[in-house]
Amino acid sequence: QVQLVESGGGLVQAGGSLRLSCVASGRTISTYAMGWFRQAPGKEREFVTTINAGGSTFNADSVKGRFTISRDNAKNAVYLQMDSLKPEDTAVYYCATGRYSRRPLDYDNWGQGTQVTVSS
Repeated sequence: QVQLVESGGGLVQAGGSLRLSCVASGRTISTYAMGWFRQAPGKEREFVTTINAGGSTFNADSVKGRFTISRDNAKNAVYLQMDSLKPEDTAVYYCATGRYSRRPLDYDNWGQGTQVTVSS
């Protein structure tokens, strides 16, 4: 079983940047795809971006050109660099292990989430 812990969330002004981290323990994540999802109050969990074991990525249209996912297998970690943040990016952000997919159902290990709040 893999345990995932996210960190790096916080309050930032619109146009600012944050870097989220997701550190895994219990098992290596090098063979998994890793995804980032987010959930705003009253909304369903939403796909943000994913990276496969080979380093290929794809993003949701809403974050293209602004968010970048990366991984460091030596540190058993995945990162989300978020630039040009907008108030609509406000949500709890979760990382997860699973298949290279935009569907939450394709991911089976989830972290507890980290809050990102973007003020206008």
